[in-house]
Amino acid sequence: MSLLRLQNVSKIYNQGENRIFALNDVSLKIENGEFTAIVGKSGSGKSTLLNILGCLDTPDSGEYFLSGRSVGRLGENELSRIRNRMIGFVFQSFNLIPSLSACENVELPLKYRGIAKDERKHLALTALDEVGLFERAQHKPNQLSGGQQQRVAIARAIAAQPQLILADEPTGNLDTKSENDVIRILKRLNESGKTVVVITHGKKLAKIANRRITISDGKVSD
Repeated sequence: MSLLRLQNVSKIYNQGENRIFALNDVSLKIENGEFTAIVGKSGSGKSTLLNILGCLDTPDSGEYFLSGRSVGRLGENELSRIRNRMIGFVFQSFNLIPSLSACENVELPLKYRGIAKDERKHLALTALDEVGLFERAQHKPNQLSGGQQQRVAIARAIAAQPQLILADEPTGNLDTKSENDVIRILKRLNESGKTVVVITHGKKLAKIANRRITISDGKVSD
């Protein structure tokens, strides 16, 4: 059974005469443990595809199956639980809370899960150690470089040990050294058994993926 499966999925904006297909009859499968890069020009439908895979958006037609379950048949509470427990999100803009320390930022999703304070701190520090930032745990975002902030964002994504990592241009705002650091971390996560799906314009990141999906005008090809 595929971890992710889209069956004839379409997403349409501007319903009516001037409708635009962000996704146009997309069918694809992503297996457990794959490292998949989704590439394509701006406006090709990459972010729409990632949002549907992450249960942040729903298709207008077709079905999306996550671990064999039809996402369209799930209620909002169940979808929220899936996003919080099964999927780790990494964004280009980091999305860290400026007033919180690195450790507190990583702890936040664990708090929403109802995990006890001592356990979530342990999980957060373990995740920060995994991305090489244990010593920076008490630093706030403005005390960290862009690359370090992105590593905090990755630690936040992996602290709950999700099965799936979804990353939207995770190296897009980084210098070469920080880009290489993030690529190594994502590769290591995949080697440890995580399924990793990234949207990227970066050739380096796309190159290390064991599968590359190209999207153009809402249609995909391997």
